[in-house]
Amino acid sequence: MVSREDKKQAEAVTCAAEVVPDLVPDLGKQVTTTKEKISAYFTIAAAAFGLISDGYQNNLMTMSNVVFKRLYPKVYTSSVSTRVSNALLVGAIIGQLFVGLVCDRMGRKVALVFTTLLIVLGATLGTVAHGAHGSAKGLFWFLTFARGITGIGVGGEYPASSTSASEAANEQMLSKRGPVFIMVTNFVLSFGGPLACSVFLIVLSIAGEDHLPTVWRVCFGIGIVLPLTVLVFRLRMLSSKLYRKGAIKKRVPYQLVFKRYWRSLIGTCGAWFLYDFVTFPNGVFSGTIISSVIHNNDIKKIAEWQLLLSSIALPGVFIGALLCNPLGRRNTMILGFSGYLIFGLTIGLAYDRITKIIPLFVVFYGLMQSSGNLGPGDMLGLVSAESYATPIRGTCYGLSAAVGKAGAAIGTQAFTPIQNKLGKKWTFIIAAICGVTGILVTGPCEEDARFMEYLERNGWEGAVGEDEDRDLIEGSVREAK
Repeated sequence: MVSREDKKQAEAVTCAAEVVPDLVPDLGKQVTTTKEKISAYFTIAAAAFGLISDGYQNNLMTMSNVVFKRLYPKVYTSSVSTRVSNALLVGAIIGQLFVGLVCDRMGRKVALVFTTLLIVLGATLGTVAHGAHGSAKGLFWFLTFARGITGIGVGGEYPASSTSASEAANEQMLSKRGPVFIMVTNFVLSFGGPLACSVFLIVLSIAGEDHLPTVWRVCFGIGIVLPLTVLVFRLRMLSSKLYRKGAIKKRVPYQLVFKRYWRSLIGTCGAWFLYDFVTFPNGVFSGTIISSVIHNNDIKKIAEWQLLLSSIALPGVFIGALLCNPLGRRNTMILGFSGYLIFGLTIGLAYDRITKIIPLFVVFYGLMQSSGNLGPGDMLGLVSAESYATPIRGTCYGLSAAVGKAGAAIGTQAFTPIQNKLGKKWTFIIAAICGVTGILVTGPCEEDARFMEYLERNGWEGAVGEDEDRDLIEGSVREAK
């Protein structure tokens, strides 16, 4: 059975802030020290900066695909392009599953440092990639491997950064947890699109179109710098108080976890699969789509249209952040999917006409992506962080995100065959058909208490919380009495 002391630990997370200051004047300093407060804010900021590198890496291939097609027209076929693009996704699936377990069993800090180092390693390998004896085929196999390593780090950032940001926001700004979480996760991930295009345009303007190999290598190299900016902060951070008080590091009752959360997992995994199945290939190959529409081989012009497209997609993030509390997670999700449905059908059914007016096509394309950001883009990460108790939040979040990335990999693999056999308009029609999934959510503090009661009812026995904090909490409760 869960011990009385362990149960008190879970309860103390939600009630210590109210009980302690009134009864024991000095206890507030013990339970929430200045270092913990500062660490919580730095954790939120570091999550944002860390996920910017994820967004950059996710969008790096958008213009790189156009450059590689120009440099190696015979070698860089659609199958090679898909393989290089999918390498990041396959790596991300591995990273989300593995790091999701690590951040629950070993701690948020360990997971965050591990993912940062992997992204740096993968980005470095991608920057220096070469084929044997100058072979172009060898180059793209090297890039496939490098992008896979990067993908493991990028995928690991999802559960590690997102759960850390959610828990830190819960401690310092509970009433604004949803909007804050969205701004430090989905906003910075989405901002990676305009950032990658802006970097590409700057480097292209400096190097010129006659030095495209230099352009793509510099763009890859900048991907090394972004994660390094947060490495020092992550080495010095503390794991969240929620995690330190509620962690289960040994004898994790996975069977009971699945029994309790299987419905929630079907919801988060299914919705994320559908969203990524549509969103990721439409993002990765958007540069190729724009290139085919404008009928212009000017790479700078393609990049400028791509920058406009990715910028139009950003306002949806802010609207979703504003609506998530007053409208609710589920209704905001439905609203976003509805916009996806409307704009996807509009572009798909009127594709031949709308592509003759390039600005109108780009605006509608951007509005479709903005709707995706407003609804599932904003809500899926938030719902996945809020639906599961602290001890298994990273694992369940990582699993949900991994199923989503599996959808992205399948969508990327199917994208070119769909275009070739059915026509480009069907990529938008299929995007519209993917439907709406609503998810019920609960706050993490309440869910932590219910989860502990659930384990107790089912006869689980084990320790809750990290060893260095157990005495603090137990002593706090005794003094409060």
